[in-house]
Amino acid sequence: MSLTRTRRLRQALAGERAVMAPGVVDAMYARLVAEAGFEAMYMTGAGTSATRLGYPDVGLLTMTEMVDNATRIADASDLPLIADADNGFGGPLNVRRAIQLYERGGVAAVHLEDQVLPKRCGHLSGKQLISAEDMVAKVKAAVDARVDPDFVVIARTDALALHGRNAAFDRAEMYREAGADVIFIESPLPDDLPHIAPRFPGIPLLYNMATSGKTPFLTRSEIEALGFKLIIYPNWLLLSACEAARQTLEVLKREETIASVAPHVMSFKQFFDTARMAEVQELEARYGTPENSRTDY
Repeated sequence: MSLTRTRRLRQALAGERAVMAPGVVDAMYARLVAEAGFEAMYMTGAGTSATRLGYPDVGLLTMTEMVDNATRIADASDLPLIADADNGFGGPLNVRRAIQLYERGGVAAVHLEDQVLPKRCGHLSGKQLISAEDMVAKVKAAVDARVDPDFVVIARTDALALHGRNAAFDRAEMYREAGADVIFIESPLPDDLPHIAPRFPGIPLLYNMATSGKTPFLTRSEIEALGFKLIIYPNWLLLSACEAARQTLEVLKREETIASVAPHVMSFKQFFDTARMAEVQELEARYGTPENSRTDY
């Protein structure tokens, strides 16, 4: 009997190596991460906002929009998906519904943050926090709402940048006591990193390799040595694709032909292979689609 995605994520978090979860924004990125051989993936809220709305991560997406995107990503790959759930989209009852929807959508874990509405990307200024007691209620609601006991609830605090290390650690301890499975202290600076794991023994810690550069770009081994068990890489794939797209557009504008770009991009066949053309062809054959109507390259 194969293990569920939630159980596989739990086992990975209990292993010796830190789990690396590249950030994805849609189903095609999920397929690419799976092809590359990673053991988990992460749905970035900032990337979802950028690709679905063309706006930054300032709390504009609704619960149903975020869950819809997560469901499509989870459906595209068997990898465990860790998803951004913002601040739970409201109070404890909103959190309950969010957890239920994410879990039904095939997500293996979510993280909830202690910001007010409208929230902000954790590496932007202008953040404000709810009380620690209100966040504790949300964490309890999240833990209580899950059906699968292996579904992972990650509690994030944004207090470090606003109120300092002690305040962030106090909040994180309260969230652990409320039942969080993983602790996520957002935006640690280099001086903060050595102090986190000693303060939170016995619980997995999340390292956010955000693109802002506030938290240093360390190697997996360096992050493991600091005591972290889960590493998310939120928007690196999207940023790489955006830069490649910008360069392609510049060439097309300048040369008025795509000929010089063609040798440097994924081939037509590679693109459709990643999009599971072989699966489509097998299904067409299974269901008796006439030979002259079957999809081919």
